[in-house]
Amino acid sequence: MSFLTWIVLGLIVGILAKWVMPGRDGGGFIVTIILGIIGALVGGFISSFFGFGTVDGFNFGSMVIAVLGALLVLFVYRKIRS
Repeated sequence: MSFLTWIVLGLIVGILAKWVMPGRDGGGFIVTIILGIIGALVGGFISSFFGFGTVDGFNFGSMVIAVLGALLVLFVYRKIRS
């Protein structure tokens, strides 16, 4: 995937993760993109470790894996912050 694709994927995944787990998180547009990209990387690593697949583009499976990874990253971030 290209750099621009990762940014767009990160934005979509970050928005979905913050929508599923609402809360008072700081940051805005850039933090949401970073959350989505890190979530996609973490989700892809964990799912490939267990043999479920990777994040390889804009398809349903990749989006689910990326959102689950972003939710995990958001959960850990909130636990560390509080």
